[in-house]
Amino acid sequence: MANQPVFTPVKEMTYTQAVAELESILRMMQSEDCDIDQLAAYTRRATELLKDCRSRLTATDEELRSILADLEK
Repeated sequence: MANQPVFTPVKEMTYTQAVAELESILRMMQSEDCDIDQLAAYTRRATELLKDCRSRLTATDEELRSILADLEK
């Protein structure tokens, strides 16, 4: 069995780094050179990255709405 890929913990990554890794995983999964033995690990990682990015976007949206609401007062 192949070694599992080693990933940087998501919480240690910037949003930009997480998106870049997602794009890299997507390119790898779409290529003919995709390592089927690693597919499940990359799918789990992509899911983890997507959840974190969505959470960050939601938090930023809420913060911006709060800031703009304060400006309107």
